[in-house]
Amino acid sequence: MNPAPIQSFQVDHDSITPGVYISRQDGDILTLDLRTRTPNAGEYMDNLTMHSVEHLFATYIRSSAIGDRVIYFGPMGCQTGFYLCVRGLSAAETYPYILQTLRQIVAHTGPMFGASRKECGNYRNLSVAAGQAECKAYLALLEEHAPGDFTYPQGERERKKV
Repeated sequence: MNPAPIQSFQVDHDSITPGVYISRQDGDILTLDLRTRTPNAGEYMDNLTMHSVEHLFATYIRSSAIGDRVIYFGPMGCQTGFYLCVRGLSAAETYPYILQTLRQIVAHTGPMFGASRKECGNYRNLSVAAGQAECKAYLALLEEHAPGDFTYPQGERERKKV
């Protein structure tokens, strides 16, 4: 017996551009697709960058006013973005905290969060500069466009308003 394809595989990845999208809604759990790169375009995040953004973003978003509603933040295996899962919030309610978190990362000074052997299983593979560079580019893209309806684009690849 073959399992049914999962919902994220039903999205036309040739139509996705960087932005913020609703990946799925399961009851009061919202999964947002924070797409930092264009899928299948040949430019992917390396592990150092993904891991670094994960440490920075997860720490700042969990320390925000919505921190108690954050279920999960982590990278996509395809190396083109991240998933943010929140409880009891809409995409429009979460979006300002995404921007706030990205601004905090770009302004971050000091050491990487969780960068010790006791805190992380790959603690040597972290870089504040790499995380900041990714977040700075993503923040610039998000600030350039007004938020849309957070739905994935359909059909041919087009620039999607976030």
